[in-house]
Amino acid sequence: MSISKAFIIGVSDCGESVCAASGRISTQPGNCQEILNRSIDTSKNANLISKVTASGHTSTIEHIMFNLAFQDVSAVVEQFMIEFRLASFTVKSRRYVDFSNMGYYVPNFDNKELENEYKEHMNYLFDEYQFLLNNGVEKEDARFILPYCLHSNFFCSLNGREFLHILNSMLYGRGSKYPEIKELGRQLLEQAKQKAEGIFIDFEKRCEKATNKDEIVLDFINIDNTKNNNKSPVELLSYTQQAEKCVAKNALITYSQMSSDEAEKIVSDKDIMDKIIKSVVKSSRPRPLESVNFTFRLNDVSLPCLTHFARHRMQAIDIPPLTKANRESYITPEIISNNSELKNRYDGAFKRIANLYKKLQQNNIAEEILVYYLLCGSTIDFVTTVNARELMLFFRLRTCTRAQWEIREYSIKMLQSVREVAPSIFDLYGPSCFVNGVCPESANFTCGRAGEMKRVFKAL
Repeated sequence: MSISKAFIIGVSDCGESVCAASGRISTQPGNCQEILNRSIDTSKNANLISKVTASGHTSTIEHIMFNLAFQDVSAVVEQFMIEFRLASFTVKSRRYVDFSNMGYYVPNFDNKELENEYKEHMNYLFDEYQFLLNNGVEKEDARFILPYCLHSNFFCSLNGREFLHILNSMLYGRGSKYPEIKELGRQLLEQAKQKAEGIFIDFEKRCEKATNKDEIVLDFINIDNTKNNNKSPVELLSYTQQAEKCVAKNALITYSQMSSDEAEKIVSDKDIMDKIIKSVVKSSRPRPLESVNFTFRLNDVSLPCLTHFARHRMQAIDIPPLTKANRESYITPEIISNNSELKNRYDGAFKRIANLYKKLQQNNIAEEILVYYLLCGSTIDFVTTVNARELMLFFRLRTCTRAQWEIREYSIKMLQSVREVAPSIFDLYGPSCFVNGVCPESANFTCGRAGEMKRVFKAL
């Protein structure tokens, strides 16, 4: 088995002392500094933290931060980790970095013939990736042919409470189904016990007593797994009714303290309502936009594009397990579609992986192993709910011409769908040059088409 590595590379300077002090602050006399100065005995701190967290008061351990490094792990691990929205991530980009010699993870097959076949197949895919690069395909498009066992490297920063949550999932929850993820969890726990004894001292005992049912069970329903080939890329499943009035009334009540009835009368005048909404959108603190939500189903999204969506932390995103990815659906970049030789080789790679998947599945190879055979261009459907304030940030970034082309296409379709139901809000949304009137990119990266973009998104 390949040796994947996870490291704790940094911990808050004050370590567990601030967690212990936070456990004492509500019950002991003295100000913050005095209590912190008394929280210097590491043994007493560890005992206190263990008792407090065992009773369920885990907010005290949010005060300690951990910096992690994941080195040469698979993209399966990357996808698993970035779904934890209270952690921060920076990943080596497959849009900008050549992955030809990055290497890949090899699961433990306990079968030399199967392992050799796996390596042969993965080497073929990396060779095809190099062929695409050599024939003028940009890295951000060639990456779709790479397998999900490719080596990923990323940094992660998170507080103690989220660290506990992630380790629990890695060792006892949904991540424990994947030997690679479980081993990484074991590596991190071993290091964590040395760095923060009080937080992790009884970790295994607590987890074994807890219920770790991460996945929702639907086996009581007869589910038709036939794929719907006529679905739209973006479906607006639900949204806050009268979203525009809701935002305008929220702003009026908050900033004038008027009665709800009076606010209702004022926003009944559409011109006034539109002016209020415009004032909210132009504000540096547009909190009223958070009062309205929009739920989207995104269909046939490639796995790399899924990670772009997942990086937006302020959303309720529900991502299926990678075992649910569609093996028969994949995206094809335009540069490849327009070249018959490239397209034949590209399609051939996906057909080969689909046939191999069926063969291995018939031989009872676990789905948790078969995810490493997924190609980055394979697709999946997911659902997310986002409030209007986060959507403003999302659209500013993702409808920009510098955004990756696939997520830009989805974001424009999403913007069109919400403009239909709440135009007074979303007619003001688009790339930064449209919303703020200026391009935030440097002279080296601006597209130089701000005027054109303003016209395009005004008429969208």
